[in-house]
Amino acid sequence: MFALFRANYHNQYYSAFGDKNESVGLAKKLWLSKLNDFAPNVICAAAEKIIADSEYLPTLHKMLNACRYVGMPAGLPTPRKAYQEACNKRSPKAEQSWSHPAVYLAGRDAGWHMLANAIETKALPAYSEIYQQYCDRIISGEKLAVDLPPALPEVSQMPATKKHNQQQLKNLKKLLD
Repeated sequence: MFALFRANYHNQYYSAFGDKNESVGLAKKLWLSKLNDFAPNVICAAAEKIIADSEYLPTLHKMLNACRYVGMPAGLPTPRKAYQEACNKRSPKAEQSWSHPAVYLAGRDAGWHMLANAIETKALPAYSEIYQQYCDRIISGEKLAVDLPPALPEVSQMPATKKHNQQQLKNLKKLLD
């Protein structure tokens, strides 16, 4: 990656890192610590994408975003589309059909109430941050799934007694008086 950047951004590269190996070595250690979760082929593909798209030497932040973009599995929606899907699904959420489990999990963690009631300028950034964390986990190889909550029993385990029902009726009458 650094060799690609040196060849393509020659003057900018030497301006940023100088001719000394010490400066390049420190940069490589920092970048390696931040890009460690990505496969080498993803890092190289991201570097090539940046070279094709930009005439400027990338920052570490831009490189991280490019790695996320290049390493994103097919079928995973963009954060905005995932947010819209999470907001538009009806309840019970876990029983709905999702484009990807990460969309549901990010909505669950962000909070369904917040997604339904907060304005988009507040809800979308909060959702996107959580969604990106799930995307990073997917890129690193983790498999995600939507766990359905346990179903309630069809009938009550123990029927109420007549005495209990009469007591509940008395309590309701007191509330209405």
